[in-house]
Amino acid sequence: MKTTQLRPLEPAVYRDLVRRALEEDLGRGDLTSDALVQPDQRGRGIFMAKSACVLAGVDVAAEVFRQLDDSARVAFSWSDGDECSPGTIIGEVTGRARALLAAERTSLNFLQHLSGIATLTRRFVVAGGGRITILDTRKTLPTFRALEKYAVRAGGGANHRMALDDGILIKDNHIRLLGGVAPAVANMKSAGAGQPIEVETQTLEEVDAALNAGADILLLDNMGIDDIREAVRRARGRAKTEISGGVTLERLPQLAATGADFVSSGALTHSAPAVDISFEIEAA
Repeated sequence: MKTTQLRPLEPAVYRDLVRRALEEDLGRGDLTSDALVQPDQRGRGIFMAKSACVLAGVDVAAEVFRQLDDSARVAFSWSDGDECSPGTIIGEVTGRARALLAAERTSLNFLQHLSGIATLTRRFVVAGGGRITILDTRKTLPTFRALEKYAVRAGGGANHRMALDDGILIKDNHIRLLGGVAPAVANMKSAGAGQPIEVETQTLEEVDAALNAGADILLLDNMGIDDIREAVRRARGRAKTEISGGVTLERLPQLAATGADFVSSGALTHSAPAVDISFEIEAA
């Protein structure tokens, strides 16, 4: 199934990351390919989905080849956000055979990892049945955040904070340092940050404290299902609610039925398995 609603990544987001990834993998050069393949040998490589997946990162994968061979021609017939079945030909690359061989692993590492995140996110979205917004977290690989959060969007999810400067979230450690929910929210309001104030709550007592203090969003952290329902009821018309902690695919339908606005899961980025995509090369 194809989709055209996803805004593509700007090349500036991933170009340097691709360069550093190639430097890491190439070292002083591809000893095997340089010994076996003539410099002028041309090749053609085919990307194929070996398992059902949602694509993410095709432009990043293409950038790997272009950085090693500026004459390479990369053509993907499927786009980020598209659902592919096993056996789907995703795209092809033609260029210098040495470059194709040297780029293969790095290109696949990006494509398989990001598609894995998109695929898992899509499963969460489907399990939510359109009744709740699926959010990611900041539990991303260092330097990969922009790509991983893009992959979440490709899967149909939405992004929570991109960085600490991208929203206010008063967490349990802040609350302990400030001596409670009420003073933490009061101090934030005094600071005049001018953004919605989200507060992590772990009990119904903290829910009440956050609501009375004027919080805009409640993060319901590791609460039982009955407490989640009650917290949503108390917050209705006063604050939005986000479920977090212990979120699994199996629980998604039940969590979505509580009426909460959002559910966030670090598993989307830190535990998504890479999807099976192959890259087969032949002489051109």
